[in-house]
Amino acid sequence: MNLHRKGRTALVLALVAVVGMAFRVSWNALRDIAGAVGADETAAMLYPFVVDGLMALALIATLVLADRDRTFALRVLGAYTVASLVLNYVHGLVPELHGRTVDWGRLADWDPANWALVLLATSLPVGSIYFGSDLVAKVLHHRPAPIPAVSANAEESTETTVKRSTADLPVSTPAPITPNGVVLPRPVAVGFLKPTVPAKPAPSIAPASVAPIGRRPVAAESTRPRRATGRVPAVAKSSRSKRTPDQLLAEARTATADWPDAKVTGEGIRRALHTSPANARTLRDTLLAERAATAVEAA
Repeated sequence: MNLHRKGRTALVLALVAVVGMAFRVSWNALRDIAGAVGADETAAMLYPFVVDGLMALALIATLVLADRDRTFALRVLGAYTVASLVLNYVHGLVPELHGRTVDWGRLADWDPANWALVLLATSLPVGSIYFGSDLVAKVLHHRPAPIPAVSANAEESTETTVKRSTADLPVSTPAPITPNGVVLPRPVAVGFLKPTVPAKPAPSIAPASVAPIGRRPVAAESTRPRRATGRVPAVAKSSRSKRTPDQLLAEARTATADWPDAKVTGEGIRRALHTSPANARTLRDTLLAERAATAVEAA
């Protein structure tokens, strides 16, 4: 990966070097043409940037843009390449341009050719402004299309296909049982999976002898009628009658006579007397109040 990156970097640097040398070779011709059509020294020095510079800009735009914008950039690149070639060709045909002794505005002896060459040389700067601005605007507003992640979803799609194939299998039927009690092998649904290796014929296996299943004796249902149930005898009922509050208080005093104050709680009284939580809390408050009054009298 590092070697591949170095190779690409070397290729780009070599291209920049070649373009720079080609620009230097074309410099003299374009400068002399600009001087012949009326440009001063400063304008003649900048004229090669107008033509060859826009060619470099159009080349970069073709690498960034796509579809119709890329076609437009290629057309601009081709047009300015042809224009630079024509001006360099004219510079080679007219020796007077080298010494700058040619008449001002005279690039060819034939008038129509001279008018066309002067129009071409003078229109290139204006075209560079228009086409260069348009290319830069297209590059700035260009939004690259997202690259679909085919490799990332390949494994997921394969897994989904396998799961669907497994889920689409028909429901297996229960294995049939012969009258002798032998369970036959369950039929396997094949049709979704194709074997790559031919299956070898399996040897036939004789069914094992199984003893017949005998009937086990079942207890006969009793035919004797059941005796109808009546009311619960009074003896079976609880002999404890409902206690009055005074009886509960008396029992609580007896049960907690030797209890310390910390042990006199509602839960303890409820367990000792087997009464409801509400009654136990009432008895607790009453007993604690009596003990507090007794303590005050004793003091």
